[in-house]
Amino acid sequence: MTSHTYHPAWWIPGPHLRTLWGKFVRRRPNVPTRSERWDTPDGDFLDIVCLDAPPPPAHRPRLIILHGLEGSPRSHYARGLLAEASRRGWAASILVFRSCGTELNRTLRFYHSGETTDLDFVVRRFAAAEPDRPIVLAGVSLGGNVLLKWLGEQGTDRPRQVAAAAAISVPYDLARGARYIDRGFSRLYQAHFLRTLRRKAHAKRLHFPDHFHAAAIDRARSLYEFDDAVTARIHGFRDADDYYAQSSSIRYLDRIRTPTLLLSAADDPFLPPEVLDEVRAIARGTPWLRVEFVERGGHVGFISGRAPWRPFYYAEWRATEFLAEQQMRTKP
Repeated sequence: MTSHTYHPAWWIPGPHLRTLWGKFVRRRPNVPTRSERWDTPDGDFLDIVCLDAPPPPAHRPRLIILHGLEGSPRSHYARGLLAEASRRGWAASILVFRSCGTELNRTLRFYHSGETTDLDFVVRRFAAAEPDRPIVLAGVSLGGNVLLKWLGEQGTDRPRQVAAAAAISVPYDLARGARYIDRGFSRLYQAHFLRTLRRKAHAKRLHFPDHFHAAAIDRARSLYEFDDAVTARIHGFRDADDYYAQSSSIRYLDRIRTPTLLLSAADDPFLPPEVLDEVRAIARGTPWLRVEFVERGGHVGFISGRAPWRPFYYAEWRATEFLAEQQMRTKP
């Protein structure tokens, strides 16, 4: 299979254009999918979006994809990962976090950066249904944080089918990420997230009026304030600081016992670059983490290619290439 080396596209200057290109310019791959709805043990449901294709041979892996904050199966990187899986002849499924599908979920809680029980449920259900198929995972942004936290929690107790993982543009330290996105141009990203998060919180308030305060939702002008007023409150954390401290994946990296790729860019406008230095230091102490941090790539950007009419989306190729390499080495 063709190998690629990452060279940032010269025709997309600056971290913000690299970040925004995928959402506003990229043509999403046309990948046929179907949706399944799974009931959860707590009386809620999860939507799982899968490649709509005949099941591949059992020795080929299933890729489980975790999207980012306020992402969906339509997110450009999710479609790109599905396309890569299809090209390689893999099975693939997107775990749609609660409230990120076509309708609001039923329970009080929805999803957050440290919520790993849904991922555990999905991985173990696939492992039980397909005992001979390897499982590989890719998490993007918030989904990457969830993935790394789950891998650290599991250690060697993960299902035996789990062969490898890849995490792209992860906000490893949630507190510092929240402060970083609340400055300069990055506030535009924050405002985008807050619009949809507030809307969901108000919709949830109609069903659980005793757990949400409309004024507090409307007062939130930063992700920190929203997490302090809503996320922490309904998910059992003392406050936003407690939520960030317990949920940041940087605390779990040294417990990971699964071959894992960490792909990020130093110019990511969602995270201060010094956090990546700390991640490098942790990774030097363990053979399970492969650090690939580049200078330029933006947040979930990593656009390469010599001309604007022939872009190449490196992150999705590199993540699946790593997963393919590791899966061949660690067959269950």
